[in-house]
Amino acid sequence: MAAAATHEPSAPHTPVLLRPLLAAVAPVTGIWLDGTFGAGGYTRGLLDAGADHVIAVDRDPLAFEMAADWITDYGDRITQQRGVFSKMDTYAQDLDGVVLDLGVSSMQLDRAERGFSFMKDGPLDMRMSQDGPSAADLVNTADEADLADILFLYGEERASRRIAKAIVRAREQAPITTTLELAKLVEGCLPRAKPGQSHPATRSFQALRIAVNAEYEELFQGLMAAERALKPGGKLAVVTFHSVEDRMVKRYLTARSGGGGNANRFAPEVTREAPAFRVEKRKAIGPDAEELAENPRSRSAKLRVAIRTDAPPGEIDAKTIGMPIRKER
Repeated sequence: MAAAATHEPSAPHTPVLLRPLLAAVAPVTGIWLDGTFGAGGYTRGLLDAGADHVIAVDRDPLAFEMAADWITDYGDRITQQRGVFSKMDTYAQDLDGVVLDLGVSSMQLDRAERGFSFMKDGPLDMRMSQDGPSAADLVNTADEADLADILFLYGEERASRRIAKAIVRAREQAPITTTLELAKLVEGCLPRAKPGQSHPATRSFQALRIAVNAEYEELFQGLMAAERALKPGGKLAVVTFHSVEDRMVKRYLTARSGGGGNANRFAPEVTREAPAFRVEKRKAIGPDAEELAENPRSRSAKLRVAIRTDAPPGEIDAKTIGMPIRKER
């Protein structure tokens, strides 16, 4: 969920943390699943590093259209799979590795007609799959309290109530249908950004995008799907771009590697499942100076890697890993 990418809408797509990822999962062999194919950077990196085959998953049909001019170079070593990574275990089993690069891709941000960027005028869309309810549908139909919840929970926007009130007031006059219209409205609710600060609409656009694409639920379900799809010794590598995603991944891997612990030391000891993952480095891997110079988009990226054990797959509650959950109304 790449809030950092939102700050750099014109940056060319570069696979973030690819070098440390390949080093962390080396040796790269067997069958891998790239759950966020995008522009194909991780898929190509895995194949070039020695993977026999990569199953490339993306919900955006544009990803496969854009790959048409290079994908044949790899012959039958790539399988294209339109879909979501939360269902990866229905696409493949006994995987040697899974890679997830979360958030919106540069190819989506750079196209004004996709409606992801507050820097380019386009329809207020934001749908990664290009179907279902759009951001405009959400902005123009959700009640004020729900809009405020979305902006606060998914965008960590402290002025969420003020912005939600302004949206409802504006849409009473006419529907909000374009990205710049919404960006200007949000901008009017916040202090002017100081030099070096992100655009005032960054958090609001992030929040709406996450809501439209159910990104937190997708991540939660995707982590469990990876646990079901990986074979013993299989590797899971996840790249996140903001604190909520990283917290979810960190807590998931902590809980599923046997590091949860009792919340209350006076409570009865909980019977523990056998750890489903082994985490060799508890601290997330970030970009080095070379990557920061090459690709500013990487500045907030964090990589976490875990290795699947031979324990049976299990399940975990969304609250356990700190997934933001909207109130039911």
